[in-house]
Amino acid sequence: MKAFARRASRTSVKLIAAAACVAATAPVYAQSSVSLYGQVDEWVGATKFPGGDRAWNMGGGGMSTSYWGMHGAEDLGGGYKAIFTLESFFRAQNGQYGRFQGDTFFARNAYVGISSPYGTVTAGRLTTQLFLSTILFNPFYDSYTFSPMVYHVFLGLGTYPTYPSDQGAVGDSGWNNALSYTSPSFGGLNFGAMYALGNQAGDNRSKKWSAQFNYANGAFAATAVYQYVNFNNGPQDLSALVAGMKSQGIGLVGATYDLKYVKLFGQYMYTKNDQVAGSWHVNTAQGGVSVPLGVGNAMASYAYSRDAGGLDQTRQTWAVGYDYPLSKRTDVYAAYMNDHISGLSSGNTFGAGIRAKF
Repeated sequence: MKAFARRASRTSVKLIAAAACVAATAPVYAQSSVSLYGQVDEWVGATKFPGGDRAWNMGGGGMSTSYWGMHGAEDLGGGYKAIFTLESFFRAQNGQYGRFQGDTFFARNAYVGISSPYGTVTAGRLTTQLFLSTILFNPFYDSYTFSPMVYHVFLGLGTYPTYPSDQGAVGDSGWNNALSYTSPSFGGLNFGAMYALGNQAGDNRSKKWSAQFNYANGAFAATAVYQYVNFNNGPQDLSALVAGMKSQGIGLVGATYDLKYVKLFGQYMYTKNDQVAGSWHVNTAQGGVSVPLGVGNAMASYAYSRDAGGLDQTRQTWAVGYDYPLSKRTDVYAAYMNDHISGLSSGNTFGAGIRAKF
């Protein structure tokens, strides 16, 4: 028995040594990671749309839309990684998924791709480049409740009749059936392109594309993006207000400069809309500041839009707010926003909320 034990021990040592040699000479592929993250945002206050009545409510997404997500990466060797992301919005006030009734489950992002030293390629449902350039260069970022620039870009033409305006972008902040490429950074500069397919024979909406440049170096950052969307000439694409819409092109530039005692924000957007019956264009500008005040930050922003050839409307929106961090992951905030569209009574929103990240 002892002799058998000695032989077995020697055999085990040889096997372990052989396995160690194989492991040392073979490439390592199976290094992977998956992370779970997100945020929950709830606020209480009152909302009045331009030309509408006031409503008191508790809602989700005062400063940011609530969501949860998973991101995974697998090292393929040579600087290449396989990546995926699944992100879903939800409404914490009632526990339902999506930003609104009927929203798709993974509306924020749902994609798979490859990252490499030469850039990143992804495919699936992707956040648009226009949305990113909109939210990163205004002091209220992605707030659909208080950000004047978000109102002027995404809460107008595409949300009629809630906002009776022919200004702003048509379509969501994410594109289905999309392909994108994002370059590495070259001295703080990177660029990207995105194309979305219609997935149906003869669907003109396959002509949906954008290109973006971003630059960041020290206290200064800038962006430039162009987005083009083609439509079928039917009411299934848009509301009756713009039936017969053919296409929309949007160009946006933005910049920020951080002086430490104040951070400056500026944006300009030009929108060209083509209908069967004619066309119209819109000029939009936004200026804002974020000022360290105590432990938190005070924010102010003003956006102005004027269209010509359409409804000939002027829209002016301004907001002020204060964000106070309770910890690295949790903050509380209060804000007031005023929204005026020519020919209508002013709308306004005010309230306070809490946001927790995980």
